[in-house]
Amino acid sequence: MARIRSTPPPAEPSPPIPDRSLDPEGTLPTMIVGASGYRAYVYRKMVDGPQGAASPNLGDLVRVIDREGQHVGFALWNGRSRIALRFVSRGVTPPDLAFWTARVERAIALRSNLLGLDLATNAYRVIHAEGDGLPGLVVDRFDDVLSVEIFSLGIYQRIGPILDLCAARLGTKHFRVNVDERVALQEDFAGRPLVSPDLPPLVTVNEHGVRYRIHFDGSHKTGFFCDQRDNRRELARYSEGRSVLDACCYTGGFGLNSLIRGKAADVTCVDLDEKAVALVRENANANNVRLTAIHADAFGYMRQMGINERLFGVVVLDPSKLIADREEVAPGKRKYFDLNVLAMKLVEPGGLLLSCSCSGLLPPTEFLGLLRAAADKAGRRAQLLGFGGAAGDHPVALDAPEGSYLKAAWLRIDDQL
Repeated sequence: MARIRSTPPPAEPSPPIPDRSLDPEGTLPTMIVGASGYRAYVYRKMVDGPQGAASPNLGDLVRVIDREGQHVGFALWNGRSRIALRFVSRGVTPPDLAFWTARVERAIALRSNLLGLDLATNAYRVIHAEGDGLPGLVVDRFDDVLSVEIFSLGIYQRIGPILDLCAARLGTKHFRVNVDERVALQEDFAGRPLVSPDLPPLVTVNEHGVRYRIHFDGSHKTGFFCDQRDNRRELARYSEGRSVLDACCYTGGFGLNSLIRGKAADVTCVDLDEKAVALVRENANANNVRLTAIHADAFGYMRQMGINERLFGVVVLDPSKLIADREEVAPGKRKYFDLNVLAMKLVEPGGLLLSCSCSGLLPPTEFLGLLRAAADKAGRRAQLLGFGGAAGDHPVALDAPEGSYLKAAWLRIDDQL
């Protein structure tokens, strides 16, 4: 569920949508695990094997027991993946259509009833994988379109009936389904993109009074980052009369909130993705405002601004995922450090830096340590005003804490005394 800005392959022609039944299919195979604890999944190396002669097929729902024969729960099986078992239920009754329906209903009720998101926006996360007890599934709603990312073979096989449940409850008319190439390799299946007939090429969504265009062809992830919704709204508090730099801006959400809701003096949005820069300009036009959108690498642009001695009252640093796997931890941390050194040097004394990381493999304590080291390197004094994460429609299951991937540090930057 972390944000990798990858461009999916073309979604046409779309194959038939998989429609494996949500009801148990006969007698379930039983898998034995060496250790399960309270994790939402089990790695392949911890699976001892099936009990009895019946071996599961890829994507099967299976019953899971421990070495003592004690019931653990029910999970989706993929023996080709490093994550072999993804738990669906810890109950004693196999999940059926009524179970899946209740899971979807509960996820939607969180957004509609408790969070009241329908009153604030028509763009929000409907299902957040393990956080909603539906492992390997991410569903975002953009007006009448359900935009889906799948991280599990078992979910991919059942996506048709699951989307039917969501559409019946939400009243949506269209869908698009994407499987990232990295996920397809990890899960070892050809997760072809799927689209509903007559899927519109774009939709317009409204978030806290700001309009955004979402183009589905070639978009990143599901098409829009709902996780930063609350942080975008909060940034407006600090923007009035200030110059704002939205580095790594993608759709320009932070910059637009600063300009429209925060009454910033001026806003500069920077992104290396030329399509993103074009989308920023389109979003500005949709809101009848003017900002500066620059096609450039954030590193190079901020270095040049430092040479020019240009300062900003607010700087937002929200790069794409810099640590995608454990081999990238060291170089990714270095990139975060370098970016923040450059950003801190551009904040005027007493100004604000909102520094974000969506790398789940970078723990909050290490991220804060990087920021502290960056402030020392930049010769600036940084005060932490707040530390947050994703909006409430991205709940985190306590048995899958890695779902808490987004980190947002609100820093007041000043000169060293």
